[in-house]
Amino acid sequence: MLKEKALELLNEAFEERPDLYLIDFKMGSSNDMKVIIDGDNGVTLADCVFVSRAVEHNLDRDEVDFSIEVTSAGATTPLELPRQYKKNIGRTLEITDREKRSETGELISVQENGVTIKWKARVPKTVGKGKMTVEKEWSPSFEEIKKAKVVIKFN
Repeated sequence: MLKEKALELLNEAFEERPDLYLIDFKMGSSNDMKVIIDGDNGVTLADCVFVSRAVEHNLDRDEVDFSIEVTSAGATTPLELPRQYKKNIGRTLEITDREKRSETGELISVQENGVTIKWKARVPKTVGKGKMTVEKEWSPSFEEIKKAKVVIKFN
């Protein structure tokens, strides 16, 4: 009953703030809730507080004891929803598909059913010795993607 009420309150919060969305919700045996959210424009501390209060202020602690923790998805958390890819256009992603193909490249577009990344690779010349640099692209569908994460670069 508590879980259903909490999810209902979360949905109401996301209706009020359509730029935010739920990534994961877990509830432990001692009514400890862990909520992971993301946003089209990122997630601020104020966004986490908003979501936490939307649940916490509408549940009665006299009826049931609970705790709630609201966090953002984080920079190294794998992308779960198609909606998350759009805000990462222009960033470097590492994508692994269900056939274990793995590529790292710049996310250049997000389509209704998948994404396209591009990268530069060194390949043998077709004539003569040596290698040449070519640009490659890959467009896996969301169904094919097993794991995708943003690659953090430190300069």
